[in-house]
Amino acid sequence: MLVDNQLTQPRVSMLGTTHLLFEAPGDFDLTNQRRIWTLTRVVAAWPGVREASPCMTNVMLTFDTPPEDPDRIEEALVVAWNEAEPDQTEGRVVDVPVIYGGEYGPDLHEIAAHAKLPPEEVVRLHTESRMIVFAVGSHPGNVYLGGLDPRIAMPRRKVPRIRAEAGTVSIGGFQGGMGGTVGPSGWNWLGRTTLPVFDPHQDPPALLAPGDIVRFRAERVIL
Repeated sequence: MLVDNQLTQPRVSMLGTTHLLFEAPGDFDLTNQRRIWTLTRVVAAWPGVREASPCMTNVMLTFDTPPEDPDRIEEALVVAWNEAEPDQTEGRVVDVPVIYGGEYGPDLHEIAAHAKLPPEEVVRLHTESRMIVFAVGSHPGNVYLGGLDPRIAMPRRKVPRIRAEAGTVSIGGFQGGMGGTVGPSGWNWLGRTTLPVFDPHQDPPALLAPGDIVRFRAERVIL
């Protein structure tokens, strides 16, 4: 289990005129997230839906034109959620080499101090965690990972940084993460991989997809 999202009932909100956000109740855990994957697949086939984008316990719907009856769609979403069974698709296992610490992971020692562990133990616990891709989003190729060892959980930074390089491996609360492209980040940086996490010239452009299992491997540790 990750953390409780404190919602007890589904919540549906219109964002502008052509976007709708469905937020699921319950915990941030794999079972709930698998239901999100199922819901995404179902609603993506609805008439008028241009795209259904899953994230952490929520789904964003984008419509071709503003929906005429948002209340009806809200009711249908709640029904679809209540009927959704956890998606049982098994993803690929992807090995990800990481350079931990130094300029690549400037927060390694801070994470270690927070966990009251040596930096080497933080790296060991991170590489031994069974990380599963819960969602891909926020910026191209970026992945949210469940399965982080709770002993190295670390609150997000109070002041985000402007630029995280592509491939940055990080911790945000009870989640793991890996950046696909350059962008701002409020997470704690453990290290970086040289793997192309996102390549617009490839098909698919993102290295990882929901359900994939990530096995981080310490290529080097800079203390």
